Amino acid sequence: MEGLLKCSVNYVPLTPISFLERAANVFRGRISIIDGSSVKYTWKETHARCIKLASALSNLGISRGDVVATLARNVYAMQELHFAVPMAGAVICTLNSRLDSAMISVLLRHSEAKIIFVDQKLLQVAQGALDILAKEKAKPPLLVLISDSDSSPTIVNSVTHVYESLLESGSSEFSARWPTSEFDPISINYTSGTTSRPKGVVYNHRGAYLNTIATFMLHEMSSWPVYLWTVPTFHCNGWCLTWGLAALGGTSICLRQVSPRAIFEYIAGHKVTHMSAAPIVMNMIVNSPVSDRKPLPHKVNIMTGGSPPPPQILSKMEELGFRVHHLYGLTETYGPGTYCLWKPEWDSLPPHEKYKLKARQGVQHLCSEGVDVMDPLTLEKVPQDGKTMGEIMFRGNTVMSGYLKDVQATEEAFKGGWFHSGDLAVKHPDGYIEVKDRLKDIIISGGENISTVEVERVLYSHPAVLETAVVARPDNHWGQTPCAYVKLKDDSNNVSDQEIINFCRDNLPHYMAPRTVIFQDIPKTSTGKIQKFILREKARALGSLC
Repeated sequence: MEGLLKCSVNYVPLTPISFLERAANVFRGRISIIDGSSVKYTWKETHARCIKLASALSNLGISRGDVVATLARNVYAMQELHFAVPMAGAVICTLNSRLDSAMISVLLRHSEAKIIFVDQKLLQVAQGALDILAKEKAKPPLLVLISDSDSSPTIVNSVTHVYESLLESGSSEFSARWPTSEFDPISINYTSGTTSRPKGVVYNHRGAYLNTIATFMLHEMSSWPVYLWTVPTFHCNGWCLTWGLAALGGTSICLRQVSPRAIFEYIAGHKVTHMSAAPIVMNMIVNSPVSDRKPLPHKVNIMTGGSPPPPQILSKMEELGFRVHHLYGLTETYGPGTYCLWKPEWDSLPPHEKYKLKARQGVQHLCSEGVDVMDPLTLEKVPQDGKTMGEIMFRGNTVMSGYLKDVQATEEAFKGGWFHSGDLAVKHPDGYIEVKDRLKDIIISGGENISTVEVERVLYSHPAVLETAVVARPDNHWGQTPCAYVKLKDDSNNVSDQEIINFCRDNLPHYMAPRTVIFQDIPKTSTGKIQKFILREKARALGSLC
């Protein structure tokens, strides 16, 4: 067709920066963030602060493509940095706030961060990382201290700048550097390291923009939500909602230390409408003392993901007044990749059937090109029979650009034109996906595949079980047998391992029931994922039961 022209009039690269530009106009007087008793800004003020911060970064020599790291909890500066860093043309690298100095130094070296913004409470960890880099004769990044909003700043010699002073040094006339291409990197997210050393997952502007929209849609957010930050803002850029709340004129309520008491207090005090939480946090909520709880002022939408949530936890959350939206995804898919789209006809089902359905990982979200369950070797789709297992695979605009400095790992993950998740699932006749296990977690006993998720689901239904994880124990006769690690509720310490085993045998085929039960705390990452590799090593050291 003649007469058509692609130009700046009809094409602008998609980027989350545009959400803030619009918010400063459309939602100018709405509160953008509340952090403690001393920080409260409108969207107009947040935009102005981000412009000045981007200018200050530029004055420090940050240019297009440079990496700026953060080591912080859910503080107000994290929202501003998610916009200001890309507005300076740079790439934000949000580091896990629970890592130690040694690992932080490894990630700073790998990402080649030029600056690191550090939460005052984490200064000692950051200083330890910089000391390690100095001993290795590596150039350390400049350190910027984010002072605690409710206390005076800690002054130490290693601090190059203090956050507020640096921000004020910037110009309000600075012009944001928009990406030259939608594929330009916007962030680096290191995987949580549940199995090995973290890998740097690179997001681009287009993917971040699209997954942000998909996330607030599947969370059923409309204009002006009030969002409680229980999910770490460092994890998948807060499931992309660090950017998404600007698109809706929402208010961020910062929660630095997650506890059931604080969650209920913040919901009541700020009239929270939405929040997100890993299943482990929901488990904390439903098992919290009655004295820690407050009546919810209204139905609160909570988005959960990270590991398959037990139906029992979903049921108890809804009894408390929460409306649970179940999603599934990985760091490599910008966080949310699928969600359990609720069907109206399911409302009339018995409760145990409803929550079993809600525990499924569901269908692809609006901005994903394709999600399927396939044979990992042949790439053939598995039948939609709810029984045949295959690997969940993704493709489309909301899949990462790749692993930083690791072409081989990227090519392996993208083999056959799909991103290989490493998660095993079945596909039901209605097209809904249900995760059964990680590829490395499946137990093969006497030639039978045992889904650890299925065994854990039964264990969670035992009234004495607070947390559990099931792994394979080597067996000279069967090959492997299920080994259950269990943390009991405080008032249930008299429960025996044999009682747990008998309970599972009453509710599962006998070959699926654990033959070993060990009572202990369950190791987890800072984002709530159970570190099964630690438990697998322990079970392996036990040797054969036979």
